[in-house]
Formats: sequence, structure tokens, C-alpha cells
Amino acid sequence: MTKISAFGDSVLRGVVIDRETSDDSRIKYTFLQNNFTNICADRLGMEILNYGKFGSTVDTGEKMLGRHIASVRNSDCTLLEFGGNDCDYNWSAIADSPDSKHSPNNDPNTFSSKYRKLIASVRALGSKPVLLSLPPLDSDRFFLHVTRGMDPKRKNAVRRWLGGSVGTISTWHELYNLQLFKLGNVLDIPVIDITSAFLSRLNYRDYLCEDGIHPNEAGHSLIADAICSCIQVQPSFSLCL
Repeated sequence: MTKISAFGDSVLRGVVIDRETSDDSRIKYTFLQNNFTNICADRLGMEILNYGKFGSTVDTGEKMLGRHIASVRNSDCTLLEFGGNDCDYNWSAIADSPDSKHSPNNDPNTFSSKYRKLIASVRALGSKPVLLSLPPLDSDRFFLHVTRGMDPKRKNAVRRWLGGSVGTISTWHELYNLQLFKLGNVLDIPVIDITSAFLSRLNYRDYLCEDGIHPNEAGHSLIADAICSCIQVQPSFSLCL
């Protein structure tokens, strides 16, 4: 049986909003059992070891890889899913000081450089790396999520820092997605495009949770369809069969 080790953030882990315990003042999350890695494992007859962790960046990925060296060595390929947290900011700090310079967890160049190192580490362990692109986010809902609990003045401060439009968040997020495809091209490794699976829908927001960034259960099904289609159709993914 084909074995895959998977490293990434909460999207990979299958984190979704728990509607039963969340309210306007606080959002609580839960783990979706029917997440895309479990769906893919069942459909394709593979063993997928999901090491996704909430809040992970490529820095976390390197540490997690170090904890699961044996698993990666014994895996036919290793799926990597990072970027959504690397591009994130400290929104509270921005609200406090919108005229100051603020940096993301990893700027685009640093993100790309660290991802290269992570990919090299996977290859050094004898496993074949495969990258997963990012699902798009909903800027409006994400803005409301990260400014939850802020008074109007602080919310306006964040909006001003964004240049007056919350749409800037999506543009910034997509910049990191483009880095993934560039890495795949330069390093000659497969990139599974799940982004298009969302954007091809009339309203991709229907496949995201209320926070505007985590795919909901329907979104995970969409991701699974995209992954299974790539692996079954494209010769470049035969390494995972």
C-alpha cells in the first residue's frame, strides 16, 4: 500500500468551526473526521499520515519533519501544505499602531527560501515532495474574524493600514500561493492545484467556514475531488500510486 506523510497547518488537519459551541463573541474549532486526507485515503487505497497542526508555518513544518523522520523515510511521497499562516499578521498590533511597519510571520522571499529548505529535507530522507496549493480566502469574512472584539476605531485602523480595502488581504494571500507554483516549477516537483477547484465555483465562499479561511466540510470534499483527479489523471503524480 502506498504511504504518504502529510505536513501542514489547520487546513490539512481538517479544522472547521464548531457551530454548536461558537457564538458572536467567540469562535471555537473542531476537527472534521471527514477531512480531505481521510477521503483521499479511502478513495485511493492509500495510507495518509496527517501531521497537520493548527497555526503551522514552514518553520513549524521543519520542526515537525524532525519529529517524524522515520515516517517520512518510509513514505513514498510527502505532501506539504503551508502558506496560509506564513502570510498572516499580528492584527491586534496593527490596530494599535496602523502607521507603523508590520511584518508577516514570513515575508514572501523568506517563505520561499524556508520552503526550499523543507523540500530539500524531504528529499534527503528519500521521500518525494508534493506541494498543495492554497484554498482562496474570503477577505470580508476574514477581516471580520481577525477584528472580532475590536471597537470601530481599531477596526477602521486595520482597514486604513490595508489601504482602505479589505480585498488587499486576498491579494496578499494569493502572492504566497504564486510562490508555491514557482517553487514547483523551479524545483521540478508536483503542485496539486486545489485553488482552481474553489475559484471555478460560482460562489467559492460557500465552501469556506465563517472565518473566511478554513474550508468547511463541502470544501474538504472539493479538495479531495481535486487531489484524486490529479493523482488519477496526470502522469506526473504516478509517484503516489
